[in-house]
Amino acid sequence: MMWQKHPGSRMSVPLGKLILFTGLTSGASVLVYYLVQKVFSRASYYQLALEQLHSHPEALEVLGTPINVHNLQLPDKHNFVDIADARLKIPVSGSKSEGHLYVHSSRAAPFQSWHLDEVFLQLKDGQKIPVFKLSGDNGDEVKKE
Repeated sequence: MMWQKHPGSRMSVPLGKLILFTGLTSGASVLVYYLVQKVFSRASYYQLALEQLHSHPEALEVLGTPINVHNLQLPDKHNFVDIADARLKIPVSGSKSEGHLYVHSSRAAPFQSWHLDEVFLQLKDGQKIPVFKLSGDNGDEVKKE
């Protein structure tokens, strides 16, 4: 049987080819999303923030152990990284509670090291727990909250 063209259509596509193309496109999208998540999770500003969280007794007590770190919601407006500034909203949970770790990091120039400016945990119930805040005018002093 010959494929019949639909009125107004230039070309008919067999259903099998359409499904294959859609599947490949969807698979590629999932792969890209996964790779972007990996890039974020390996970045120093991300790792530094998690180190601060894991060394903060009050945050550990409120969340409960073990702490689970979940994937970033990439379309969220709180997740932003450019050449000198990084702001993230990292979903975290524990055995007692869950929330988001808000991170602000910066660097003086491209290819220089990132440093944390501020990290705080906001729980689902709205409670905010300061985890880290850079203090001092010259940026050398570091204060754990």
